[in-house]
Amino acid sequence: MSSQHDDGPLDGLHVIDCSGMISGGFATVQLADFGADVVMVEHPNQPDPIREWPPFDGDKSLWWCSLGRNKRCVTLDLSTEEGSALLLELVDSADILFENFRPGTMEKWGVGPKTLRSENPELIVVRLSGYGQTGPKSQKPGFGTVAEGLSGWAAVNGFPDSKPLLPPISLADLTAAQFAVQAAMFAVFERDVGNRGSGKGQVIDVSLYESLFRLFVSDAAAYDRLGEVPERMGNHHPSAAPRNIYETKDGYMTLSASSQGIFENLMKAIGEPELIDDPRFIDNDARVEHNNELDDIIEAWTRQRKTEEAIEKMETADAVVGPVYNIEDIFEDEQYHARDNIISVEDDKIGTVRMAATLPKFSRTKGSVRHTGPAQGEHNAEVFLEEMSLNEETYDRLREQEVI
Repeated sequence: MSSQHDDGPLDGLHVIDCSGMISGGFATVQLADFGADVVMVEHPNQPDPIREWPPFDGDKSLWWCSLGRNKRCVTLDLSTEEGSALLLELVDSADILFENFRPGTMEKWGVGPKTLRSENPELIVVRLSGYGQTGPKSQKPGFGTVAEGLSGWAAVNGFPDSKPLLPPISLADLTAAQFAVQAAMFAVFERDVGNRGSGKGQVIDVSLYESLFRLFVSDAAAYDRLGEVPERMGNHHPSAAPRNIYETKDGYMTLSASSQGIFENLMKAIGEPELIDDPRFIDNDARVEHNNELDDIIEAWTRQRKTEEAIEKMETADAVVGPVYNIEDIFEDEQYHARDNIISVEDDKIGTVRMAATLPKFSRTKGSVRHTGPAQGEHNAEVFLEEMSLNEETYDRLREQEVI
C-alpha cells in the first residue's frame, strides 16, 4: 500500500484542464495518473468548488486530495484580455484542452475552439456540459443530478413501490468523464497514428445525460420495436435470474446465477436439486418470470447462515456469490490488499493519506500517484515564469491585477 512512482503510458502528453467540479476533474486525473502533464487552470478568486467539498482533514478537502492529484495548478482569469492571451500561449504546445463551462462561455471570452485551434491546429478540445453544445436545452445549466433524471437512469433505479432514486455518487459526471477520456484518446490516435495520421485536432462534445443514456444498451431498440418501457425492479435484472442481494443471519450477500450451469450448482449448494427441473425455474426465461418465488427459496436458506458460511458453502459448489462491503470492509479485504487497490500518498499538509490506486493495471507502464491535489496556483511561477518565459515585471503586475 505504498505510493506508486512509475512513468505511465501517457508520459509526454500535455493537457490543459480548464474545467471544474467532477466530470472534467475526473477525466483529467485519470490522464494525470498515467503520466500526462495536466496543468489545471483556475480563476484567481474562484477556485474549483471541489476544494471546498467535505469531508475535510483540517482545512484540506479529501475530495480535492484525490481529484486534484498529479496535476499542476495555475490561476488565470480567462475573462480578461491578458488572461485569454496567456491561455492561447499555454495551448500552443498542448495536446488536449478540457473545459466544462456553459456552452458559449469560452467563445465569449475569445478562447473558443476555433480560436484555440487557430493557435494550435493539432489541439483536441474536449467540451463537457449537461446537455451538449447544441439543442434546445444546451444553454441551460446542467448538473449530474438533472442528467440522472433526464437520461432515464433515475426512473429505473429503486424498487417498484418506491419513488425514483438518485445514486449516492456523482454517477453522471463520472460516466461522462470516462467517455471524455476515451474520446480524447481516440482523437489522439486519429491525429497521430490512424491509417494516415491526419495531424489535425478536433472538437469533442460530451454531455452528461448522453453518457448515462448510452449505458442503456438495448432500451431504445426495445421501445422502438416492442414498445417496452422499463420499470423499477429493485435488485432484479430484467434479463437474468436469480440476481439479488440476499439477507443472511448477520448481514447481506450478493448472488448472480443467470447461466444454467451456475444455477444448477446453486440449487445443489442450498440442498434443492429438485428445483433444477421445476417448470418455474427450468431455464432463464422461466426464472425471470418467477424471480420472486426463487428469491424467497434462496433467502430462506441464506437467513439461516452467517454471511461467511453462506458464501463458503455456495462457492464450494462453484456458485457466484460475494459479500456486501462498506468502506471499512474494503480496507480489510485480502483481495484489495493483494492488488494494491489502496495506496498511501504523502500530503504536505495532512501527512500520509490512503486513496484509490491507478486503474486499470498495466504490465509495463503502470502509472503513478506522485502527489495529492496541490494548492491553488501552486505552479504559477513554474509555468508562467520558467516554462512560458513571462518576465517577472509582467508576472507581478498580472498578479496584482488578479489576472493570475
